[in-house]
Amino acid sequence: MKIGLIGTGNMSRSLGILWAEQGHEIFWGSRDPNKAKSVAEFAGHNTQGGTNDEAAEFGEVIFYSVRGVMPSTVLSSTDCLAGKIILDCNNRDIPEGFAYGPLMAESLAEKLAVDVPNARVVKAFNTIAQEVFELSPEPLQEHQVSVYICGDDLEARQTTMTLAKDIGFNPIDCGPLRSARMLEALGDFIRFMIGGMGLGPYATISVNVLPEASQQRLGRRQSGS
Repeated sequence: MKIGLIGTGNMSRSLGILWAEQGHEIFWGSRDPNKAKSVAEFAGHNTQGGTNDEAAEFGEVIFYSVRGVMPSTVLSSTDCLAGKIILDCNNRDIPEGFAYGPLMAESLAEKLAVDVPNARVVKAFNTIAQEVFELSPEPLQEHQVSVYICGDDLEARQTTMTLAKDIGFNPIDCGPLRSARMLEALGDFIRFMIGGMGLGPYATISVNVLPEASQQRLGRRQSGS
């Protein structure tokens, strides 16, 4: 698959390299094309680097890691994004003392979808610190590390789940893009675990479905009044 990555930060670099190792075609874009070319040179695997516009044109899937700036500002035109899958990994800024306000009324992913209405926006990879990607793929598979995925287009979610499996993650389908409000809040909590609780960057929250209890000594769940 052809993947264009807009931005050359930690997340973009790490995921691009991992996907390149799995045989995907990778093109990094940056406001400074020399920076993107430098990342591609470091990554190897016939990856490429250039401008943001070139990355957007190149990819069937676009990984968007530019925080706080919409694609219409980053690209000369968003027309080339029509019909493409846009993976949004961004979280809001961490406030001082992790003193977050209430659950957001609109997620960053929903705002991005408004900015590029002809694209298929998927929220993914916002609950993982960069260091965790260094474990890809076998330790991730062993520990069943979950990555949470939501978007309004089913095919786009399934494609993203396949990309997550390629690099060792256990993808969890979280339904429509509205769920990004909860996933971004989960990203806030995981960053609190990492920094506020001092658990470090390898702290994650994964989904495990336990076997049903063989006996019901507690009287089973009762319906509410």
